[in-house]
Amino acid sequence: MTRIVWIVALAAVALFATMRCGSAQVVALGASTTAGYGLPPSESFPSQLQAMLQARGSATRVINAGVSGETTAQILARTSSSVPEGTKIVILSIFMLNDRSHGVSPAQHAANIAGIRRQLGARGIRVIDANGLIMAAAKAGMLQRDGIHLTAAGNQRVAAGLIGSLR
Repeated sequence: MTRIVWIVALAAVALFATMRCGSAQVVALGASTTAGYGLPPSESFPSQLQAMLQARGSATRVINAGVSGETTAQILARTSSSVPEGTKIVILSIFMLNDRSHGVSPAQHAANIAGIRRQLGARGIRVIDANGLIMAAAKAGMLQRDGIHLTAAGNQRVAAGLIGSLR
């Protein structure tokens, strides 16, 4: 009888591990707009997206890999370490502002983003570009006092716009 209990327990552990590993993983990769600059971490768009998915009963996990102030070269350099194995989707949110302030040319900016996309594509990771959603929220006036970063409501709008893309 004890042996049967052990077999059932091991089967349950294996099933749970399979279920956990089978849940999709999403990484939001970028700089301050991804990190949620100027806001509590729970108000960034990756955190709000995670909350929306959980409210729908999804096991999808969203990781916020946004680092304020980074250039595209810095993001490119850390892409492999910021996007763990098992990631299915990367939400990319990278603007020119940080590069411009460091003297990076538009051509180099584009080349760095292409390099990020190449790295992710080589790993079979789907990339979703969040820039359009962020710009729409910015144009709707959902900006903090600095005129650059989104408010909590702006990040919520971005998250709501992204949720349908995660299928």
